[in-house]
Order: sequence, then structure tokens, then C-alpha cells
Amino acid sequence: MLNILYIDIDSLRPDHLGCYGYHRATSPHIDAVAAEGMRFTDLYASDVPCHPSRTALWSGRHGLRTGVVGHGGTACEPFREGAERAWAGTFFEEGWMKALRDLGYHTATFSSFGERHGCWHWYAGFNEVYNCGKGGMETADEVVPGAIDWIARQPADRPWFLHVNVWDPHTPYRAPEEFGDPFADAPLPAWLTRDVFAKLYAGYGPHSPQEPTGYASYESKWRRAPDPIDSYERAADWINGYDTGVLYADLHIGRLIENLKARGLYDRTIIVIGADHGENLGELNVWADHQTADQFTCNVPLIIRWPGDAAMKGVNRGLHYHFDWAATLVDRLGGKVPAIWDGKSFSAAIDAGEDGGREALILSQGAWAVQRSVRFRAEGRDWLMMRTFHDGYKDLKPHMLFDLTADPHEQNDLSESRPDLAAAASRFLDGWYGETMGKSDTAVDPLFTVIREGGPYHCRGELPGYLEHLRATGRAAAAEKLEATHMRRIERAGQTLR
Repeated sequence: MLNILYIDIDSLRPDHLGCYGYHRATSPHIDAVAAEGMRFTDLYASDVPCHPSRTALWSGRHGLRTGVVGHGGTACEPFREGAERAWAGTFFEEGWMKALRDLGYHTATFSSFGERHGCWHWYAGFNEVYNCGKGGMETADEVVPGAIDWIARQPADRPWFLHVNVWDPHTPYRAPEEFGDPFADAPLPAWLTRDVFAKLYAGYGPHSPQEPTGYASYESKWRRAPDPIDSYERAADWINGYDTGVLYADLHIGRLIENLKARGLYDRTIIVIGADHGENLGELNVWADHQTADQFTCNVPLIIRWPGDAAMKGVNRGLHYHFDWAATLVDRLGGKVPAIWDGKSFSAAIDAGEDGGREALILSQGAWAVQRSVRFRAEGRDWLMMRTFHDGYKDLKPHMLFDLTADPHEQNDLSESRPDLAAAASRFLDGWYGETMGKSDTAVDPLFTVIREGGPYHCRGELPGYLEHLRATGRAAAAEKLEATHMRRIERAGQTLR
């Protein structure tokens, strides 16, 4: 049996990797793995950000069914299973790790994620758990050596699944100073012109340029993440900081892979490289965070190098959820995908030389905004329709539609000019909602629990101070807009603004 190494890089967006076409040399070791395996272009986390995403992947189910869609409040805890709860609970009995254990795998994780988010149900099914100790603030050089040592200690006759979680592309960007500034002279992504930046700077919302770390501007202690982003040059510093984090993670991934080769395990190990979610770097005026159910927060890289599997080569462009690849892994290894899962194997499509995939994907965000979005194809083009129930104090309309083929960085909302496509997307969403609620053990939609409890966790209590900050920084019109939008919620909560 082949071992399985899953390298999980927090906040990694695919279009900042060389193998996905990026113009900067951020990922030579990841690119080398991609060249020998299969690269997926349109794989999406169903629920974002971190806590909901990994809950969905490890359970095989949408957040609408598990109850986990946010970072705090009731909706960051799974629904109670009640009287029918199995001996060890569904997260174990029907989880991804249990499916692999049933195939004979010894499962382990090197990650501080569970403690960082209080995501205790996520540990279900691991034989071994190594908490790296810094709540996501550790760097790859503090994670990878432990994983290398663990591999060295494994019996040769016991196949293993090892999850290695590195955080270097996640804010704050903290690659060691001695790593230097590898992208100081590299051009920025072409879409981010000076004119585009000026428009974004005049905008608003948590993690926009005038408040990139929250709801006000603070003196940052992180050189690679200046606050505020008050010039085009400082915008370049932010992009460079992110890309340096990617490169630093890639360096240590290279060391992990070289160790596999040195031990004769490289061709005895399935190597998977992925992420929990992506990262917005100016799109929708969110800088270096993951706050929307859009292309850049939800689209994640997936690279699989499967020794001896001739079909697992090239590029797959099917629309897939992240838990679909978990189902495919189990299926392709000869295991049984739990019937309770929303994840579907596309193994048969791969064997047939096809992409497989779904007609449309439904994506949710509940930590920084309350949204459901539809990722679909029509007229030979890629589209994203976003339905926003709570804007998280960002400049978002209730319905937005983007042609990702012509407008890959979501700058032009077409919801009014293409109501036909917005309506088609809404039908996808309504159909998914009815089907998925029909499989749920509760009639509760956890996204609406988020709204009832005062809005997204990271926004609660922030509006009064943020309105003052907007007015103090010359954006009174934005303050008036937010105040009008949220007045009813404010009055209901008994809050005052001024």
C-alpha cells in the first residue's frame, strides 16, 4: 500500500503558484510535484474560512448539514446529534480519517489548527495529533522537521496518512528577516494598476487599504504587512509579503519531499498539496484575508502525485468541491465512501480521461460576512453569483454576478445587465438548498443563526467604532451607507451609533 502525505498550506491561492501560471517564482518545489501528477484548476472549499472548511473536508459534508459555518457563536459548533448519536459520534464513525483507517492507514496530523479554532471535533479519527504549539503563528521551519522525524520513526510495514499544516502565507507575513525580499523588484500582478489601487484605497470595509488589519489603522510590527496600505508601493509590500510566505513554505515542502526521496519513500507515497481556503489580495477590496464566498477565498489548489497511476496526470478542469477529492481518494484506494457524505468520487471520470465534476457549486461564508455563492458555467464561460445576507460592513450588494472569464478579479458586477444568468444561478442555489436541507437532521440553517446572533463573528460590536473611523478618515458617505443598511439590526440590538 502507498503512504499518503497531505501538505495543507493555509491561505494558499492557486494563481500565486508557478504551476498555475503565476509570473513570479514562488513555488519551484510545488511546481515539480505538479509536473509529475494532476493539477486541479476548479476545486473549491464548500464553506469558508478555516474552521468551516476543514470541518467540511474532514466530515465530507456541507456546513448546512454539520452546523459549522463560522468562527464563533453557535454556528461554529456542530449540531448536536441527540438520541441517535453513535458510540463515538458521526465525525468519527463517518469521517474521512475513519474511512482511511478502515483501509489500514495509521493517521496523524502536525497542526495547531484544532486548538487555534477550538475545532475539537476535527481531531476525530486521528491516531496521533501533534500540536505545533503557536496557534497558527509557527513558521514552516517549526513544523516540517517534526514531520520528517515522524516519518523516520514509522514501521515499514504500516501505511500512513500524514497531514502537515503550514501557515506561512497567512497574515501576518512573518518569514524570517534573513530570508530577504525575493520579490522586491518583481512586477505586481497586471490587474492591480495604480488607478485600480487608488479606487480601492478610497473604498471601505474591514481589511481594505486604510484598515488592512481590521476596523482601524494600527502601527504594524510586521514589516512585510504595513498598516495602513497608503501607497501603491506599500500595496506592493503586501503582495510581496504574501508571496514570500508562499516561497518560504515551498522551501520547507522541498525539504520534506527530499527527505522522502532520501528514504526511498517518494515513489511509495501519494503526495497531495492543497489548502483550506484561498486569500483575497485586493479583490472585492479585501486585502490579505479570506472574508467572502468568492473566487479567491473559495478556490483552492489541489495537486496530486500518485505513483504508478497513469490516469492521475495532467490538468483537471472539472468543478469539484474539496470533499469530492477526499471521496475520490477513498474510492480510488478501494474503500467505501460513507453514505452520509455530500462528497462524490470522480475516480471513474479520471479513469475515462475526463474531468468529471458538477454542474454548479454552492459556496458559503459565515465568519466575516453571511453569503452563499454559486460557481457555474454558461455560454462557454465561468461565472460567480454572490448572494449576500450580511455584508460584514463591506461594499457588497445583495446580489452580484461576475464573468470570471473576462473579469477574473471581480471588478465588474453584471447582475443588472445579465439578470438571466443571475436567475439561473439562483435556481441552482434554490435546488441545492432544498436537496441539502432534505438530507439534514435539523431544519436550522446555521447561516441564519449567525444573523440572529448579531452577524458574523468577526464583525460583532465593531460597527459603532468603525463608523467613527470612516468619518474621521474622510469617508462619511460610506458611514452613512452602512448606517442606513444596518439601522434595523442596530435598533433591534438596542445599540447606539453616536
